[in-house]
Amino acid sequence: MGRALEPMDPQLTSIQPGGGVVIRLELAWGVVRRLWLKTFRRGYVKRMAALRQGDSNGCPHEVLDPRDVKFYRNQPGYWWKSEDDPFIGRDRLPFVRVGLAELLVFSVLAWGSAAALAWWLVSASPASPLNWAGWLGVSVLLAVAVIIAWFFRNPKRVPPDDDEAVLSPADGTVVEIREIEHDEYIGGPAVLIGIFLSLFNVHVNRSPRPARVIGLSYRRGKFLNAGRPEASQENEQLAVRLEETGGSDRPLIVRQITGLVARRIVCWLKPGDTLSAGEVFGMIKLGSRTELVLPREEGLELSVELGQVVRAGTSVMARFSSAPKEGHAS
Repeated sequence: MGRALEPMDPQLTSIQPGGGVVIRLELAWGVVRRLWLKTFRRGYVKRMAALRQGDSNGCPHEVLDPRDVKFYRNQPGYWWKSEDDPFIGRDRLPFVRVGLAELLVFSVLAWGSAAALAWWLVSASPASPLNWAGWLGVSVLLAVAVIIAWFFRNPKRVPPDDDEAVLSPADGTVVEIREIEHDEYIGGPAVLIGIFLSLFNVHVNRSPRPARVIGLSYRRGKFLNAGRPEASQENEQLAVRLEETGGSDRPLIVRQITGLVARRIVCWLKPGDTLSAGEVFGMIKLGSRTELVLPREEGLELSVELGQVVRAGTSVMARFSSAPKEGHAS
């Protein structure tokens, strides 16, 4: 028999619990957008209301279309079927949907600043001693724009056809493999695998196994370099407690941890959600750490070592070659 679902962490009132400037800008734009829709697109609003699923509003604002629930997908409430969502095409973009606003804002700032500086340099005297430094600045701004776009990419991944494989929950480098004497949720000894994500890695997180979400917990903290071991204990983080589906009921934990630059954890899961192997469930914005905690049971075979580069949803971290021991499933 599987575990009972835990109540939702009261701190998780949105999919980005740490807040941020861009999310505030998006929410402010939502106020203007809803006013415009109700004034000039009443037919659209009526049609969306007829297609809307659910019987309550889990958002702190009025909900007119799927864009209004973007930051509140982890709350019970209104939702739309994919075939009724006029914005579902954004999920097929090569960039993660929850990062599109940051991508737009930062790209406009970087490209706009580069264009303004370039215009000033062209207008200035070529003999100016600042000319060469200015063009170097233009190059740096353009490089920043490219890095930002590269950071928010969301490549398609096809999980391996391996029923025993535990997949990596993140892209990056394995920086820690540590045995834990006893983990309360796992219910016994466990193995922790820590993955460091640099600015150049894909930052979406994926489910390591077909699983059901049992609970989530969020903890505020510091923003130390995510490559340091103490970041695991001291940095802001969100733990997703999973239970394998398919009969094993094996417990797993994926922990999203902020870093020195990355300070925004995104996770749209809630207790009771189900995930397929390799399915995207969130991201950490701008360099971070992801940890995977597995039960240390007979039949567990690790497939990675320190310093190994892994890819979310395709790299095999470990395999369970036997059924879990009794006691790990309650």
